[in-house]
Amino acid sequence: MDENRTKELAEMLLAAEKTRKPVSPLTESDRGMTVEEAYRIQLRIMEAKKSGGQVGVGKKIGITSRAMQAMLGVNEPDYGHILDGMVVAEGETIPMAELIQPRIEGEIAFVLREDLRGPGVTIADVIRCSEGIIPALEVIDSRISDWKIKLPDTVADNASSARIVLGGKITPVLGLDLRTVGMVLEKNGEIVATAAGAAVLGNPAQAVAWLANKLAAYKIPLAKGELILSGSLTAAIPVAAGDFIRADFGPLGDVKIKFG
Repeated sequence: MDENRTKELAEMLLAAEKTRKPVSPLTESDRGMTVEEAYRIQLRIMEAKKSGGQVGVGKKIGITSRAMQAMLGVNEPDYGHILDGMVVAEGETIPMAELIQPRIEGEIAFVLREDLRGPGVTIADVIRCSEGIIPALEVIDSRISDWKIKLPDTVADNASSARIVLGGKITPVLGLDLRTVGMVLEKNGEIVATAAGAAVLGNPAQAVAWLANKLAAYKIPLAKGELILSGSLTAAIPVAAGDFIRADFGPLGDVKIKFG
């Protein structure tokens, strides 16, 4: 794929987000698209948004469950970028008019106090370099019609990310068994899903280690101060106007958001 086509597809996804009119899967118009080409499209989109004044604050990891990997025919996660314009303060209302076909996921977010630079990053390195973890909600949204995505589609579309909501409590990682951290996800006061940290690659810290090692090939570290979303503990839940979502992580705190 040449640079002109990369730019064209990036502009198509940007326009879909702005107008809230999704486009057909990129893998239908460009059947030979590789994951590497999709990441180039993703970077084009991020460059355009940063040129418009947004600032990168972290990264997100997706496709961390074995079920999702099997569905998409892959054997590893994907990743996207978090910009400051994507972060919503807890207690605010997210307007549905800004989204297309949103779903929500409960996640564990890591805040780094030191750089993580692969290759060779381990779970122990992630724990050592983390300031702590924060309960988080990720609103995913596809700019691809009807969520008809293959791996290159979601990668190009910034791993289908849209909004990030953080809880108000940060908990040191040292001494925690992240595999057994529990989460109860509620929608309008009813429990819609429960899970533990082990649902994310066996350990959420393993997902962060994977990302650090993946980016090593591009000589990109996970930087001090960055926010890293480690991946959803459960299947994504569709949301609509009026919905109130709460993810309760027990002693680690909770995080909540309303859609308007």
